[in-house]
Amino acid sequence: MQVSVWRVLVGALFFVMLSACGELRFSQVAPDAGAFHPVRICVLPVDPGAYKKEAKGRAGGLIVDVIKRKGWFSTVVSPEDVAGVMENNGKLKRAVTDYLSKLKEVHFSDPDISRYIGKTVHVDALLVVEVDFWHYTVQGDDKLAKVGFSMNLVEASTGKIMWKANHSDTKSYTWFKPDLVGFARGVAKDMISYMPH
Repeated sequence: MQVSVWRVLVGALFFVMLSACGELRFSQVAPDAGAFHPVRICVLPVDPGAYKKEAKGRAGGLIVDVIKRKGWFSTVVSPEDVAGVMENNGKLKRAVTDYLSKLKEVHFSDPDISRYIGKTVHVDALLVVEVDFWHYTVQGDDKLAKVGFSMNLVEASTGKIMWKANHSDTKSYTWFKPDLVGFARGVAKDMISYMPH
């Protein structure tokens, strides 16, 4: 009898510990996000921040892959798809550049621009992603891999930010450096599991 109670308590403690590990550093959902169910989503070109050499071209691809594997959307437009359209559409290129610039610099999600982007690439939602960390570092005696993202999910027709989050994680190592792409995929997966759909 005592052994069974002990097993239940240990199991419950383990579950609580796992749940705590899965929480994001920051995640905020708009009050009316419960009624927001986009069918088509576009991942805009990812801002690699200070990690252009390491993350450019990699971050967007893994985020698109994680979203596609969820199966929530009928269409997932990748940053590469958007870049391809922008090559032949100067107006879209200016719109994407202006939209991302306003969002980053003055925290304004311009509804006119988001609506234009949504109509042009035929999506209901825009996902804006910025790389916060993507590197190896040393803290004291510890060698660490660190990856982190900031994300904003935008309703394209209104420019309303339905969800915003940021999260990062570190992994210690001794001899062999962890693969940052694989590690980043796990961080992105954790974040996207919180995203309204």
